[in-house]
Amino acid sequence: MADRYLSITGTAPGRFLTRRLGLPQPAPLERHSLSGGLLHLTAGETDLDLAPVLARTGLGPDDAGHPAAVVLDATGVRDVDSLAGVHAALHPVVRSVATSGRVVVLGAPLDPADHHQAAAQQALEGFTRSLGKEIGRGRTVNLVRLTDAHAAESTLRFLLSPASAYVSGQVIEVSAANGTAAAPDDWELPLAGRTALVTGAARGIGAAVAGTLAGQGAHVVVLDVPQAEEEARKAAERLGGTALALDITAADAGGRIAAALPGGLDVLVHNAGVTRDRRLVNMPAERWTSVLDVNLASVLRTTDALLAAGAVNRGGRIVATASIAGLAGNAGQTNYGASKAGIVGLVRSLAPRALAGHGVTVNAVAPGFIETRMTAAVPLFIREAGRRMNSLAQGGLPVDVAETTAWLAHPASGAVNGQVVRVCGQSLLGA
Repeated sequence: MADRYLSITGTAPGRFLTRRLGLPQPAPLERHSLSGGLLHLTAGETDLDLAPVLARTGLGPDDAGHPAAVVLDATGVRDVDSLAGVHAALHPVVRSVATSGRVVVLGAPLDPADHHQAAAQQALEGFTRSLGKEIGRGRTVNLVRLTDAHAAESTLRFLLSPASAYVSGQVIEVSAANGTAAAPDDWELPLAGRTALVTGAARGIGAAVAGTLAGQGAHVVVLDVPQAEEEARKAAERLGGTALALDITAADAGGRIAAALPGGLDVLVHNAGVTRDRRLVNMPAERWTSVLDVNLASVLRTTDALLAAGAVNRGGRIVATASIAGLAGNAGQTNYGASKAGIVGLVRSLAPRALAGHGVTVNAVAPGFIETRMTAAVPLFIREAGRRMNSLAQGGLPVDVAETTAWLAHPASGAVNGQVVRVCGQSLLGA
């Protein structure tokens, strides 16, 4: 369903009226190209070898005074006094960042042996999230904690690109200790020669994920329930992929997937999910069980089976779908919130062990309000609240979740592990 409010505020009368009434004034998000160059700033002393990586992002130096992106290297901030450098660097330029521009702050891991450094670096998180909520005009602000710029190249490319239009206010940790992968031969087709399986891929967000991965060169296996077999087959044909009709909650689902893919998987995306909303006092056991089984238990069973069978190739990527409902809670969704919070627990626990034992990273995306057929059926006022209650004052699109998933699935994203990244426009709830 079209966001009519966004269309109205794009007109001169709409801007005047919403300004007079103090209503949100969302800017249409740029998802195709960023207009302008890149401004590289520093706060504190740094030895981060950042320039070669930034040169490869495709954004040239800012010459016009209206940068499309600003990168602030604050890895050298070690105490409260040096935090003044953050203000000094960004205060003069924030106003000039282009509409739909990007601000990326780079921080260092917190040093457990130096509480002054830890306090100063933790301060960057509050700073970044606050700036994201006030910067406006479709601009995003994120914090990346890192020690090696080259290990973070895929992350910086993503956050400095149109693909991250609905990702803001996030803190992402990139650790070279997780291991890194060589840059792909072609950054436009990084998944060429790789096989990706997406569950619940016949429609909605799953279909967008499948399409994005295929667009990056992957052979995509479109998995959905037998009832959606025809849709899955058509989707697979459009993408040059393969359809697999399968009930993901079946006890033998993992074994059947492994048998269907003798060459193994390089990317496994757990997207299938259901909602059965009702307040707990009115929720029968069947509604609870069905949601937990599809959204969480099937993910656990299938992942365990595929890893045990060696069906996820070394260097592989597992990306699960959480939700901000699992992070902040949502009335009428105790079952859904529980299932999606469980995904977060799965990621945080499994990520280090899967990497050590199988050479596979495990991460999650946590969508907020995304414009789908499901959210189009939500009552008007609840739908409008979902759209406006984030820093970008609008709903996201399935492609926003898909692009974030593709970044986590990227062969050069090996240093990103155990992360839960919200794709929610910096929701005012839980983000």
